[in-house]
Amino acid sequence: MAGGKIFQPSAKIRLTNVSIVRLRKGGKRFELACYKNKVTEWRTGVEKDIDEVLQIHQVYINVSKGQVAKSDVLQQCFQTDDVDKVIGEILQSGEQQVSDKERLHQLDNMFRDIATVVVEMCINPGTQQPYTVTMIEKAMSDIHYSVNTNRSAKQQALDVIRQLQEQGSFPIARAQMRIRIVLPAKDGKRLRAAILETVASVEDEERGEEHEYVCLVDPGKYRAITELVGAETRGAGEVVIVNFTDTRDDSAQ
Repeated sequence: MAGGKIFQPSAKIRLTNVSIVRLRKGGKRFELACYKNKVTEWRTGVEKDIDEVLQIHQVYINVSKGQVAKSDVLQQCFQTDDVDKVIGEILQSGEQQVSDKERLHQLDNMFRDIATVVVEMCINPGTQQPYTVTMIEKAMSDIHYSVNTNRSAKQQALDVIRQLQEQGSFPIARAQMRIRIVLPAKDGKRLRAAILETVASVEDEERGEEHEYVCLVDPGKYRAITELVGAETRGAGEVVIVNFTDTRDDSAQ
């Protein structure tokens, strides 16, 4: 076919929902094609399966152009040509390439997640009442807390609690609420599984004409318990705060 055009398949990779993780090493740039949101989940231990993180199980010099990193280049820069080892290092240490808008959205979501965890773990020791998420968010802003998207919300919540306690102007303490739940006998057994899922532990349980629990619950779960009991018993059940128990000894967990 003289004069005819020969069409070569394009080496460019067209991926959707892609997030590029990039690492410069040995004077060269290396990239991975990952699924959005999965990189953070992998770094924080939520996702264990590397194939759920990678769109393509390969190390690239340039993902968009489809330029795969050659073995000798990997050996030169990483002292190994084992692709899985190189992928692990890039995932752990590389920079995730996201737009400014996406990054801001990630930071906002993580900021609120951290505040929510703090609410679930803490109270105002002066009033013996839980804080709202909005109040914790303001306190985090006041101490200029910087979110790290590579760490879990719980890890950073513990940092926030420690910094607020060290700073001293925002009273906060790790605690669990000790509550008494009283239910009509007919509802006691029926709601037992739902209650056990919501509370941290059950200290005492008595059955008779009424079904009574004494439980420890994270402050942030108190509202869920009261709403559950109120809705399921049509107002016949009761939830009473007995006291608060300090849990400072486990704050490093």
